Amino acid sequence: MPPATSPAPAGRRSWREAWLIYLEPASLRMLTLGFSAGLPLLLVLGTLSFWLREAGVDRTTIGYLSWVGLAYAFKWVWAPLVDRLPLPLLTRTLGRRRSWLLLSQAMVMAGLAGMAFNDPRIALTPMVWCALAVAFGSATQDIALDAFRIESADTERQAALSATYQTGYRLAMIWAGAGVLWVAARAEVAGVAGYQQGAWQTAYLVMAASMLVGTVTVLLSREPAPRPLPPARNAAQWLHGALIEPFADFLGRYRWQAVLILALIAVYRISDVVMGIMANPFYVDMGYSKDEVAAVTKVFGVLMTLAGAFLGGVLALRIGVMRVLMLGAVLSAASNLLFAWLGTRGHDLTGLIFVISADNLAGGIASAAFIAYLSGLTNVQYSATQYALLSSVMLLLPKWIAGFSGRFVDANGYTEFFVGTALLGLPVLLLVALVSRLKTESSA
Repeated sequence: MPPATSPAPAGRRSWREAWLIYLEPASLRMLTLGFSAGLPLLLVLGTLSFWLREAGVDRTTIGYLSWVGLAYAFKWVWAPLVDRLPLPLLTRTLGRRRSWLLLSQAMVMAGLAGMAFNDPRIALTPMVWCALAVAFGSATQDIALDAFRIESADTERQAALSATYQTGYRLAMIWAGAGVLWVAARAEVAGVAGYQQGAWQTAYLVMAASMLVGTVTVLLSREPAPRPLPPARNAAQWLHGALIEPFADFLGRYRWQAVLILALIAVYRISDVVMGIMANPFYVDMGYSKDEVAAVTKVFGVLMTLAGAFLGGVLALRIGVMRVLMLGAVLSAASNLLFAWLGTRGHDLTGLIFVISADNLAGGIASAAFIAYLSGLTNVQYSATQYALLSSVMLLLPKWIAGFSGRFVDANGYTEFFVGTALLGLPVLLLVALVSRLKTESSA
């Protein structure tokens, strides 16, 4: 019976060799593609919640609107199409992965432009539809890009690729977090107090243009070596190969272990995802300015996440993915308790810096190990579909619960909310221990 994952044996590489892996072409290629993947996420979740709260939208509504992010949790539904369906003209010219990347990036740019020209104070519904278009395009881009990444290197290098990918991803989050706040603040008309829609319009148009970084990269990148697909005699056989075989392959390889593996994936990031929806409303309500939030949480915080991601990638090579998964789970849950402490202090910039440092370092370590773990579970023949399924399972339960976060905060306050999100991480520790034990037994 196969193990739950197949990382390289711990300690096989020297420290120098482990760090040099980040300079390999496959790793470097992930920088700008990671930027393209990371840009839309905050613009329909985190940054959008800041925008809506400043516009006077209540926290309960903001919490419910976070369900826009469920598009990421259901991307496995159309992942088989991205995995196998050729696009007219584009696929013949660019290849299967690059053609879908280009189409999805165009959808993201159009959706962001639509959000820019809608005022949430006048009509919230059109903005929601545009945000859904961004989320759908972004999720489609993730499907194609995850397959592109997995097919670009062997399993041994996936932890390093994920860390380099996260570098571009987190740089985009700086731009979509701090950058959009900085642009919005500078676009405000001097002497006019209160909310200014024009400032946010300018900021989101700049973000739409920033997606061109990914578009140019797609056009200049080489398509990974195509995986041969068995010929289909008719539509029914094609659908069976596209929809059924990827999931049957996963269940066939892991059998009863699949239940435990999927349970771990479903809850591993629950503490961070549920807490993250209320983070920006929390900053607004605590009196932090746009510039303070931009500098501390969106720039410094992302740099700490990058540090954690690189550390997590190296630790995965040195001591193994499963040990780093456990470390990340412990640190991620514990760091939410620091937000509960911060909520008792009001506007405390020093406290914010301390909490963001700990939380983002923990998140980076956990993310690097988790992406490597997911990548190791996939069969390259079905890489896009299987990775989309696994990453969708990761988001479905946390995103659904996160939709009620604003309602919980309105009823109980921020301190109780942050403590509750920390407690959500306790089952994760048990599941990591059980999956690690299964892996050890399978390898024996």
